[in-house]
Amino acid sequence: MSAGGGGGGAHEAIPQNKLIAFGVIGGLVGIYAAYFLVDIIGPSMSFLGALGAICSIVWGASAVRRVANYGLGTGVPSIGMLALGIGVIATTFGLAVGGIAGPLVALVFASLIGLVVGMLGNKVLNMGIPIMVQSTTEIAAAGALTIVGLSTSMIGTFMFFDEIVNGVVVAQGVASGVMTTGYIAVIFIAGGLAILHPYNANLGPDEKQDRTLACAFEKGAIAMILAGIVATITPFASGSITILIGIAIWYVSFSGYYKRVKRDAFMVTGSGLLPSKEELE
Repeated sequence: MSAGGGGGGAHEAIPQNKLIAFGVIGGLVGIYAAYFLVDIIGPSMSFLGALGAICSIVWGASAVRRVANYGLGTGVPSIGMLALGIGVIATTFGLAVGGIAGPLVALVFASLIGLVVGMLGNKVLNMGIPIMVQSTTEIAAAGALTIVGLSTSMIGTFMFFDEIVNGVVVAQGVASGVMTTGYIAVIFIAGGLAILHPYNANLGPDEKQDRTLACAFEKGAIAMILAGIVATITPFASGSITILIGIAIWYVSFSGYYKRVKRDAFMVTGSGLLPSKEELE
């Protein structure tokens, strides 16, 4: 393993319990608000699902940061993909059996799988990380809410058999599901990167929580923009609003991230143009 951090608990200006509440409550509120308001007001409200996904992404990125700080530098990408892999399984099950309670069932089921994975990591693989079980539980749950949130923003609903798997064939012959159409791949990659990349981009002895979480907001905004692009070709979601709000969040969060990078860097300087062949000779 490469040094992913200080080999111990990561310093936290914002307690993890607050970030858990932010991810769970924000994720569920965004998902359910999108679901109900799309029916009441129209497709323009589907962007709320992506906002819920951003809340879950920030929570998941924070959980990755905590567990990876114990020295899992090379394992960070694996953790992010594990989160979304568990999330896909949990989401498929939860939405299939849960109906209107599908997101809640997916959250609970993902947490249980994450709990088992964490216990196997510590007890069978002897990883010996004190917060391994809690962190894998959180990461899996955040991955599930991320998938449900982005799916809802893409197609305006989380109801399983009508839209999520089979898709709805409208008058124009456009299928709006996220699995049969392959949109689930966009969710998997964008969501996974948003959860795993922030700590991977900032790891090291000078890693700071606010800088890493600012990066998580920025990556979540990119996932939102991608969801908006998909939503432009589905009949039950409004892609333009999702894209515009995603761009606004990306600009604010990237500006905040760059400001923190300059704050923590020893020196920031431009490299200029690469020297020409003649100058090198």
